[in-house]
Order: sequence, then structure tokens, then C-alpha cells
Amino acid sequence: MSRNPKSPAPMTTGPIPASIRERSIVLVGLMGSGKSTVGRRLAQRLGMRFADADDEIERAADTSISDIFERFGEAHFRDGERRVIARLLAGKPMVLATGGGAFINDETRALILRDSLCIWLDADIPTLVERVGRRSHRPLLKNRDPGEVLRELAAVRNPIYAEAHLRVSSASTPHDHTVRAILEALSKWEDPQWKA
Repeated sequence: MSRNPKSPAPMTTGPIPASIRERSIVLVGLMGSGKSTVGRRLAQRLGMRFADADDEIERAADTSISDIFERFGEAHFRDGERRVIARLLAGKPMVLATGGGAFINDETRALILRDSLCIWLDADIPTLVERVGRRSHRPLLKNRDPGEVLRELAAVRNPIYAEAHLRVSSASTPHDHTVRAILEALSKWEDPQWKA
């Protein structure tokens, strides 16, 4: 018997340890992996605040990310991105969705790994291509084939994303399935460094 893909998967998660809510949860992964959508829903389920690093960067710079890339270049953007993420992680614990390149920066990655629980949302290339095709605001895709760009990025970035504390598949199923998978992973998460 096949299940309707839109019907909710049975909830199999145990209770989420209280220590999970004591520091921010940061979602990393390639563009199209669902970090913002999944992050909002995860924050709601955990009763935590949600922030999207890209939105916060645009607010701080008072301009779009595409404009920052075009006018100042990627290095300038990454520096601003690192500063914004550091500010957010210094505040009250939240669920934070980052841009696809944030975790690739050595300083930003060290900060995220030190000050948060980091989750890599991993998705296959066809799923990512289908998702990024819905929006046209991504500077790295400008005038290029999305599949080619994403394959190139995955080859370089996936080994770095693998440094995240947890890896959860963000498959071509409803985002709520990914949220459930994260909650299940969190219910089993133990890190001796987090214990007092």
C-alpha cells in the first residue's frame, strides 16, 4: 500500500533534550536544500525564533545580496555575512538559515561549529535544480545552467558541509518530512561538550 506523499509521516521522535534549545541551530547546505523553509517550520516546532542570514544581511546593508555581489564582489559579501552571523549567534538561541556559501568560509564555519548545533541539509542535484528554478535571485546562477553550477558547487562544498554536527537528507518530499527527520536526529543528539 503506497502512502499519499502529502500525508504526514508518523511521528517517531522522542523528546527533544532541553540542552538543544540552549544554543542556536544553524542550517547549512547548497542553495535549494530548503534551509529557509525548513528552518521556519523547525523553529515553530521547537518554539524558537527563526532568522534567515541572507535577509539579515540585506537589512544590514540596506540593499540586495545580488547588488552587493555586483557592486563589491563575493569577498566583501562573505565578510559582511560572517559579521552578521556572529552577531546573530551572540544573541538569544534561534534557528538560523544560512546562505549556501556561508559555511565554506573558514572563519564563519569555525564560529558556527563552536557556537551552535550545525545541521547539513543534503539534497540530490535534480531536487536542487527543480527548487532553484522557482526563483531567479541567486547571483551564482546568473547566466549559467543551474545543474552545472550545482554539480560544481557540490563537488567543492559537500566535503566541507560534512563537517556539520548532523546531516539530514532534504529529499524531494514535502518539507515537513525533513523537519521530522531533523527532530528525530535532535532527539538522539548527544555531544559531551554540551554537558555541564
